[in-house]
Formats: sequence, structure tokens, C-alpha cells
Amino acid sequence: MKTIGIICGGKSAEHEVSLISAQNVLKELPADLYQSVVIGIDKQGGWWLYPDINAFVNPTDLKRIGLAPGAQKITLELQGKIIALSDGQELAKVDVVFPVLHGSYGEDGTMQGLLRMLDIPFVGPDVLASAACMDKDITKKLLAAHNLPIVPYRIAYTEKEALENFNTYVNDLGLPFFIKPANQGSSVGIHKVKDETSFKSAVRDAFSFDKKILIEKYIAGREIECAVLGNEEPRASVLGEIIPQHEFYSYEAKYLDDQGAILVAPADIEITLMKKIQSFAIKAFQALGCEGMSRVDFFITGEEIYINEINTIPGFTKISMYPRLWQLSGLEYPKLLQKLIELALIRYERQQKLNTSYK
Repeated sequence: MKTIGIICGGKSAEHEVSLISAQNVLKELPADLYQSVVIGIDKQGGWWLYPDINAFVNPTDLKRIGLAPGAQKITLELQGKIIALSDGQELAKVDVVFPVLHGSYGEDGTMQGLLRMLDIPFVGPDVLASAACMDKDITKKLLAAHNLPIVPYRIAYTEKEALENFNTYVNDLGLPFFIKPANQGSSVGIHKVKDETSFKSAVRDAFSFDKKILIEKYIAGREIECAVLGNEEPRASVLGEIIPQHEFYSYEAKYLDDQGAILVAPADIEITLMKKIQSFAIKAFQALGCEGMSRVDFFITGEEIYINEINTIPGFTKISMYPRLWQLSGLEYPKLLQKLIELALIRYERQQKLNTSYK
């Protein structure tokens, strides 16, 4: 029986969402195939080991959920797939890591690089794809290089640069437009700008989350999501639609307001358009070098399709689209987790066959 290390939490604005997702992965992981340990990373970056599922306090409350006290503090060993040590004593040896880490220090390639150094197989895209997909600017550049449709945007590297160019953004992109931190998820730090006053506060807030921001054209269309699964031969799920009940699909609409959005799955989309979106999802997945899993988000206006972003560690909460879309595509939640673990092991075995020295 293989041991799965579920890493969650982290130094991220999406810490709480990660804990909610991790609970669902734990619940649905096939117990006849795997045993699991939870490795929680607190907001200060400390690593804690939980040998059972009692890793969380206030587990159903996104505002108050946290890592439970009383866990064992751990350090890491760089050899032999030992991920948890304390005073030289082995505490947990894992076969595969499932990083349920949304946002910075988890979804951006940093955790993936650490796991590569630890020589441990892990679920989801590798280092480069994770980093590229986390950075919305880099994502758009790579998609455009593959002739895939993106939402028009501009970049600003400082508050001063952004604040001096309000009129330029209006001329280029029209009003309203969106302000987004380049490296964040779950709509953290995102604002819909309608005038110069709201623009100034939006810029300041976005720069509090990242050193680079996007100024992006507003697309008045439907929000469509497609789940992608696989390594060399990825496949696309049926489509889902997000119908926000707020101004847009904000963090509050996603997680704090039960009525914040209507989730429609499968989406009511004409079959020809559906197949085109699925094809774009797979092409985007491959263009960014993704493996394992990703969720590709789109805007559509009539027959026009725009790729919004790619999420390399999509949500696994009870309402999250990624597992839901695969369930509707014929792959139940436990089977989906099993497949993701299998894909992680296949990639690891492929990597182990590569030469690591010239002679």
C-alpha cells in the first residue's frame, strides 16, 4: 500500500482554501489503495506532521479553519523519500506527494522544485509549467506564441508607472477593465475598475500582493471552465459555467458567500463550440508544458473564445469545478485521485530514466 503525503496550507493568501481542499482529498482518497499523512505548512512557513485526518480546527468554516495544534514539527531529508524528520528520527516516508497548495509557495513551482530535490513523485505539473501558469503575464505570452486567443492586457511594474497611465489604459482597453496581481489565484487582489478613483485604490491593493500587475480588458461574456487530465496525451472534460451573482467571480463570491455564484455543469453550449473550447484547453495545457492536471478558464462572447488563465492546482472543495467536471465526464472523485497519483508515478519513472551525467 502506497503512502500519500498531502501537503496543504502554506504562506499564501489562499491558505484557508487549501485546507478545505485537502480535507476533501483526504475524504475521497481510496482507503484500500493508499494510506495518507497530512503535512501542514503554517502561515509562517513551519512544517507540521499529522498522522491522521484530525489535522484541522473549525474544518467547515473558511473564515476560521486552521491547522490543529499539537502536531509534530518536522524538518526535511534530501535522500530516500524521507519527507519528515525530527532530531534525525524518521517520521514519515511517502511514495507520492499530493500538493494541495493554492497560490504562492505551492502552485508557483517552488514546492515542485523542492519535491524534485527530495526525489519524491508529486501530483500535478512540474516546476516550469507551475511557475509559468502562476504568472498571468507569462501565461499570456506563451499562449499568444502558440496562436491561442487571450484577453488583451497591459503590464505595470510599479505603482507610479500604473497610476501615470490611466488614460492610456482606457484608450487601449476601454472601461471598465480589471486590475490583477500577476501572481495570485482565487481572485485575490482583483478589482473591476470603472473610474479613476477606483483605479487608484485597485492598483495599490494589487501591488500589495505582487510586484507586477495586469491591466486587463473586460470581456462581457460567459465564464467557462474545462478540466484537463493526463501527461503526454491529455484529455478534456465536459464544460462548466460560472454565473457570478456578484460584480465578478471574486474571492468572496467563490468561498465566503454561498449564493455568490451559480455553477452550471455541464454547461449549456452548442456541441461545435464545446469541442473547440476543449481543443483550446488541451492546446493551452500543452503550450504551457503542463502534466497531470490543470483547469483552463475561458470567456466566450458568441462564437469568440478567450483563454483567461490556467490553474495547475485547481480547487478540490466540495463545490470545485475540477473534480465535478470529471465526475460528469465519467470519472468519480476517488478514481480521479487514483489517476492523478498514477500519472505522477509515470512521470517520475520517465524522469528516472534520463541521464544525469555525461559519462
